[in-house]
Amino acid sequence: MNGARRPDNDRSAAGDRNPWLIAVVVSIATFMLVLDTSIANVALRNIAGDLAAGLDESTWIITTYLVANAVIIPISGWLSSVIGRKRYYMICVGTFTAASVLCGLSVNLPMLIACRILQGLGGGGMAPSEQSILADTFPPEKRSQAFALYGVAVIVAPTVGPTLGGWLTDNFSWHWIFFINLPFGALSLSLVQWLLVEPPALERERRDRLAHGLHVDWIGFILVAAGLGCLEIVLDKGQQDDWFSSSFIVTFAVISAISLVGLFAWELSQDDPIVDIRLLLRRQFGTSFLVMMSVGAVLFGSTQILPQLMQTNFAYTDELSGLSMMPGGVAMLLMMPFAGIIAAKVQPKYLIAIGMAAVALSMWHMTSLSPAADFGYFVWARVFQMVGLPLLFIPINTAAYSGLPGESTNQASALINVARNLGGSIGVSMANTEIAQRSQFHQSRLVEHVVPSSQAWIDAQHRIAEYFMSQGSGSLAAGKAAMAWVGQAVQNQATMLAYGDVFWLAGLFAAVMVPLVLLMLRRVDMQSAPAAHEA
Repeated sequence: MNGARRPDNDRSAAGDRNPWLIAVVVSIATFMLVLDTSIANVALRNIAGDLAAGLDESTWIITTYLVANAVIIPISGWLSSVIGRKRYYMICVGTFTAASVLCGLSVNLPMLIACRILQGLGGGGMAPSEQSILADTFPPEKRSQAFALYGVAVIVAPTVGPTLGGWLTDNFSWHWIFFINLPFGALSLSLVQWLLVEPPALERERRDRLAHGLHVDWIGFILVAAGLGCLEIVLDKGQQDDWFSSSFIVTFAVISAISLVGLFAWELSQDDPIVDIRLLLRRQFGTSFLVMMSVGAVLFGSTQILPQLMQTNFAYTDELSGLSMMPGGVAMLLMMPFAGIIAAKVQPKYLIAIGMAAVALSMWHMTSLSPAADFGYFVWARVFQMVGLPLLFIPINTAAYSGLPGESTNQASALINVARNLGGSIGVSMANTEIAQRSQFHQSRLVEHVVPSSQAWIDAQHRIAEYFMSQGSGSLAAGKAAMAWVGQAVQNQATMLAYGDVFWLAGLFAAVMVPLVLLMLRRVDMQSAPAAHEA
């Protein structure tokens, strides 16, 4: 066999087949999952209009999906151990695919929201299962290249997602952004059934677990569902509802806080916890968890606001804003094989530090945003941002699994995905809140200079009014149009200054993470299998 040598053939999902084939197979469902996430955001306005729903109501299409994800991801490791990893993975892919078809067939908003919840429950278990499969199938010296190959799907999908979503919505209908998942899901299910095996070691562990009867940690499940589910609602709806001035947000925030505190206390006391909180107390894994949260916050936060900026301040269409982000994905795609090679030779903490520094510099570059920014500016800004990301995701996964016993792989992969998604939700929420608040701040400062006694304002108003008069407007109408134009210009400038503040804070945060990573992460033995004793 030409594939990688596996550290423990008993835990490999490849059996006698080439493990690289397995890496390709699990990437198919990943592509479908990430593609759907990026596509749905683009078509939200069209969906709302077609289903006769307000835009505020339609955001529940995104929120409910995220809540379902937040609930299922942390317990996916336990579910995988009880049901069987291959079986659970196929259930997730099948559920996600069937729910996608139902989403496309939805005739009203409640039906679509219900199907999105089902879709989120299926999608939430896919990524942890896939990463667990890769971690068990490849030895440490090949694991970084395996995650690099897997990462290609994670990169390509959001690269083409916004563009494809805009094209499908503009030329067909929003229903097709869900129907497109059907061929990917069918192909994934067929190949998984044919090529993946249930590792003997995992089957033995499952039988041993069930030998004395199935013990379900219902209290742990309720606490994790309430804690992360309510937290996701708070983060997604906080800015829209004016945060803690809203009794709705306060209620869900209190429930989340009490549940998460209770979750830690309860799970630490359990012999068979539904979420293995003890992993977070291990220095290497706990640090990797925090670093992944940080990367998720910076990456998802900036990815969310860039198309928003282009569509609102620069009047880009959905398709055009998607096209401007595509070269960044291509750059990251080209970097991924290189990152996979050097990740097998260089200590993860050094690569993570370099990646964080690259992200910090890209955010600093974005602070130069101005009204004169053109398509090329946004293209290169995205390229600069994405180049450093392969030096983050691959080494973080390498560091996270280092020193873990094989039986902890399922739980570890679930928690790492919790970190990425939770960090992303926090990043998006903080970015949107900062934009709203800083826009108001900058607007109040800018209007201080727009006063009747200002000669600059008088001259500008006259020039703008003369322009409108040259276009056929009367003097009174031209004066009003000039006032409106200046007001809009002030608002646009204030918004762009607010975006600049967000990029500055994101860059500062990434820069602060560099020394913390170097100090907190330990060296990894990149040639031997994980050791259970390493903390």
